Amino acid sequence: MASRKTSILEASARVIARRGVRGLRVEELAAEAGVSTALIYYHFKDRTGILRQTLEFINDRAGRYTAVREAGAPPLGPREELEHALLLELQDVPEVRENSVAWGELRASAVFDDSLREDLARATLVWVQEIAELLGRVRPMTPAPELAAAAERLTALLEGLSMRWLSGTLPLTHARTLLGEAITTELERLGR
Repeated sequence: MASRKTSILEASARVIARRGVRGLRVEELAAEAGVSTALIYYHFKDRTGILRQTLEFINDRAGRYTAVREAGAPPLGPREELEHALLLELQDVPEVRENSVAWGELRASAVFDDSLREDLARATLVWVQEIAELLGRVRPMTPAPELAAAAERLTALLEGLSMRWLSGTLPLTHARTLLGEAITTELERLGR
């Protein structure tokens, strides 16, 4: 059974995905989580604390669903591991959809919120570093700045493709194809 704090974070991700960051009201969050507003303030102190910890929760949850593999499955090679990490961000599963929408809402709100901008920048940097490390496993002789640039392009493309898919302007299969082609292009570029 999930802890109360985890239940609140799950509810926060749902509310942000449904109503946006500006639509996040502590009273609505409490109702969604089935807890009192006092308990929310006990765990998070203020709205900024809720947003910061929801961002961490979303990142941790994405790390879990992109790392999931079937029991007994053979280990992935470096390229397959890279593709696995990126392409699992584009799957029609409620948890992934909710995470992607909430991430997009948090990113859009960071334009106007300096404290959220800093947290989002840190989270994005960690994600880019993780992808750069995976790229480095495929192309181990590539200098770190080139790996970071490729990771930046791939993660930015993934965010854009995700928003287009979620908004209904791009079919999921096409988004996945475009991302797969971009992975190939980046790996070829790094291999030169």
